[in-house]
Amino acid sequence: MKYRLLDKEELVEMEEEFIRFLATRSIPGPDWEKMKTTQPERVNGLLEEFSDLVFEKILVGVAFLEMKLRDDVKVFRCEKDKIALIGMSVEGAKDIDFTANQSPGDMMAQFKNSGAQLKLYQAEKPYKGNREKELFAMLEAGCVISNGELFSTLEGLRNVKS
Repeated sequence: MKYRLLDKEELVEMEEEFIRFLATRSIPGPDWEKMKTTQPERVNGLLEEFSDLVFEKILVGVAFLEMKLRDDVKVFRCEKDKIALIGMSVEGAKDIDFTANQSPGDMMAQFKNSGAQLKLYQAEKPYKGNREKELFAMLEAGCVISNGELFSTLEGLRNVKS
């Protein structure tokens, strides 16, 4: 198994795709139901294969990730051969909480009104191994897939400060 098994809730959400997956393996619904009691090893193997396919499809398309903590934000641009990080931490403001569900503009307005100190940092590195496995580990550690809007905002701030 390359990633992890989809949990029950994820499988329910992917029911139609899973039915198509079984159909491509010539396994109709009644056969699947019977297989669950008579061939649990094969069932587990098919669930592992399906889970890996789902995660692989998602991860190949990931362009941006973000990790928000109360006083620190890390955003990542996930390129083919490397990953770029722009981070922002805030010092001196107890009322700022980057984990609140805010747009980048609202987040920056809250910061400007707080009088806090902003620290921007950046880094870039090649992937250590397989890109998708590295991104999966980041997702499992708490990152979420994003649209890149926050990355662009922080990149614009970084360019202004330079």
